[in-house]
Amino acid sequence: MIDPERVNSRGADASRLLERLGLTEDELCAVLDADPLTVLSGRLEHRPELPILLALVDEADARVGGTVLRRWVRAAGPRGRPIDALARRDFAAFEDQVAALTERGFILRADG
Repeated sequence: MIDPERVNSRGADASRLLERLGLTEDELCAVLDADPLTVLSGRLEHRPELPILLALVDEADARVGGTVLRRWVRAAGPRGRPIDALARRDFAAFEDQVAALTERGFILRADG
């Protein structure tokens, strides 16, 4: 039997991930490997990565702030853009990028 509380919770988690990272709905669906209807309905029990990603993002948000986090996710760094790691579903690479962000902050460098 489906627990409506858990469904609502997972839907809220997906929405929070979308907001924290400034993702589009298409990007969120790609990250969760789920169709839009599944995401909208909150039936994401089969997506164990959602609570893990959200915990990583929540910690980074608490340390650097939401504005920086949304800008960082699309910025090119030494390991590429975090949004690209998410799109590839390379969660280990994304976790490493988040760790670097929370340890060193968001560092902008000029070429030349």
